[in-house]
Amino acid sequence: MKVLVTGAAGFIGYHLCEKLVALGHTVVGLDNLNSYYDVTLKLSRLERLGITTVPPENVLLQSSTVSNFQFIKLNLEDRENVPALFKTGGFDSVCNLAAQAGVRYSLEAPFTYIESNILGFMNILECCRNFNVTKLVYASSSSVYGSNDKLPFSVNDNVDHPISLYAATKKSNELMAHTYSHLFGIKTIGLRFFTVYGPWGRPDMAMFLFTDAILNNKPIKVFNDGNLSRDFTYIDDIIKGVMATLLSEPAGNALYELYNIGNSKPVQLMDFITEIENTTGLTAQKEYLPLQPGDVEATWADVESLKASYNYEPSTDIKKGVKNYVAWHREYYKKAQ
Repeated sequence: MKVLVTGAAGFIGYHLCEKLVALGHTVVGLDNLNSYYDVTLKLSRLERLGITTVPPENVLLQSSTVSNFQFIKLNLEDRENVPALFKTGGFDSVCNLAAQAGVRYSLEAPFTYIESNILGFMNILECCRNFNVTKLVYASSSSVYGSNDKLPFSVNDNVDHPISLYAATKKSNELMAHTYSHLFGIKTIGLRFFTVYGPWGRPDMAMFLFTDAILNNKPIKVFNDGNLSRDFTYIDDIIKGVMATLLSEPAGNALYELYNIGNSKPVQLMDFITEIENTTGLTAQKEYLPLQPGDVEATWADVESLKASYNYEPSTDIKKGVKNYVAWHREYYKKAQ
């Protein structure tokens, strides 16, 4: 297949591109390389895919090492150049992972979320409609559940009460996708991601923040006095699920699909920190703080529907996942062993 992956320099996008090209699919990666977090990390991911120079705007670059990978630097909301890419691309399917990420940052820069997550997603939907793309898999988020206290979270739960603008944009994406599936017959699959971690992970996420602070003998911020739990999901398990939705076609499935994609085994935040301490051999200095605006106390994914439709089966426990991440972090950031 020929697949467009947006957010290709991002954490999940990079891993997805790497897996797709290894299986022989032709991939075009798109990313705007914004500075929400360290651009050097994004460029390092692209370098592993054979994009060895800093990409100029709106130039389709051929990988120097991967014959079936190309990359283009574009904003998702660019209503001239994104359609032009679709017109010549001949994409069989699209995986939209590009978005302005982060719950807390949405309190500081709300318009950025509207531009990327609403206008950008609209642009992708219109391109799929106008250029005969029959399948769109896209990233939603566990944040759509808001302060829902019914656990585990089910895709059948009401999600009409988001508590961050980021969550509101993701809920909007699901509604927009439903409309385009209904009106234009486009197959859309929304994936509500639950706290993804692993090698090449984002530096604004707990896994990086805790590991980096502990390795550098700095205090870590523990919100809600540590009374949090998260459905931490290892990147390899996430990619298996995304690949299944992208490449397979279960008989009888609807045009519009929505799934949780998580580990389905929530971990207490303090246990997560303890696992990092055990792996590094160091003790964290903990600074206890109240719950942050937009944050929730617990997440827990009910993934039964994804298992039933796509044989999704997460298999990486927190011990193995943390070990793999810390090893990568030490190597990439040149930390002392």
